[in-house]
Amino acid sequence: MPLHAVSVDDAIRELRPDFRVLALRVSGIRNGPSTPESEAWLAEAEAKTRAAAPGVHPHIAAWQDAYRQFGAKPQRTPSSVEALWQRAVKGALPRVNWLVDLYNAVSVSHVLPVGGEDAGRFAGDLRLVRATGQEPFDTVREGVAVVEHASPGEVVWADDLGVTCRRWNWRQGTRTRLTEESTDALFLLERLEPFPLADLEAAGDVLVQALAACFPAAVIERRILPSPVSGAGAR
Repeated sequence: MPLHAVSVDDAIRELRPDFRVLALRVSGIRNGPSTPESEAWLAEAEAKTRAAAPGVHPHIAAWQDAYRQFGAKPQRTPSSVEALWQRAVKGALPRVNWLVDLYNAVSVSHVLPVGGEDAGRFAGDLRLVRATGQEPFDTVREGVAVVEHASPGEVVWADDLGVTCRRWNWRQGTRTRLTEESTDALFLLERLEPFPLADLEAAGDVLVQALAACFPAAVIERRILPSPVSGAGAR
């Protein structure tokens, strides 16, 4: 799936004009189990959270506000970065596979929601939209595969077959998740004010450098969307 097939609906711009997502399309890689390298990344991220100043980080607070704006309760369904941050403080970040470990470490270290998807498993374009309530979402509940539906007005990432990530970045679906067999990936790094755009680019650089070091022949494309408009979150 090329980057021009990723879009952010106008309804999202209206809800949060300050929203930007750095999309990274990476092909020609080879995922695998967690390694000592990915373990070191996660351990470093855990140490960083324990050393952080007490209180709610401003970027986590911004995501809490965004969730309330579309009717979600962040205390029940926190943003991905808040959920990871809480686990990191306890030294309990999940160890999943090399690619997931990498983007989780970047997420926690930069206090930034980061998602990773298997780019070969999408059906049609990928869109960030407000749900109608009819879109199916494949997930697992208590170890059993189930199909849920997004709530009307909920912010979701979706393709032609349904939702790939609910509540903006709260929970990814099973259909497009990165597995140890994945060779093509799409990473989504999501930012709200007051998180600087320069820091968003820097987080992307860290992810790209780790991928390029391990896979020198990988093809990596990047794009920030939606394009900034005058006076709308262009900082």
